Amino acid sequence: MTLVTEQHLYMDKLSGKDFNRPAWKKLVKRLKQGDTLVIKSLDRLGRNYLEIGEQWRYITTEIKADIKVLDMPLLDTGAQKDLIGTLISDLVLMLLAYVSQQEREFIRQRQAEGIAAAQARGVKCGRRAAPNPKGFDAVYADYMNGALTAKEAGEKLGIKATQFQWLVKRIDIVQDIP
Repeated sequence: MTLVTEQHLYMDKLSGKDFNRPAWKKLVKRLKQGDTLVIKSLDRLGRNYLEIGEQWRYITTEIKADIKVLDMPLLDTGAQKDLIGTLISDLVLMLLAYVSQQEREFIRQRQAEGIAAAQARGVKCGRRAAPNPKGFDAVYADYMNGALTAKEAGEKLGIKATQFQWLVKRIDIVQDIP
């Protein structure tokens, strides 16, 4: 059994919905012929059917590195170098990639349904709005009267002009709600 040093461990804290992840990009750049990429399970690799296949083929055929999925022994390109082994591995890979993507889509659908049900019950979703900075009302009135620009208003409140404009927009949205 070979131990893996910490410098050879890569972990993303982003969703596996695609491969636009910093640690993944770094890992792929460092992979070279003869290396073995070890993954706990296929859904840790990704959850997009087409992209999983593309990345798998890129690593195994372009880079010529092996991939081993720990919880699925059939997905070990180092162990099965013959044509039938490759065929079985590809079939299992595509089936599991499909299942991973379907699972992700089901999770998103159930999440949307749960949010809609909660909102129908009157539950407010999202973060609570932070309170306006001290002195905001007077500065806001001067801004609305044209006495201050957004930059000047922000400076008076100790915030950036863009944050002040966001607060103004938030007030405008609330006023538009019947």
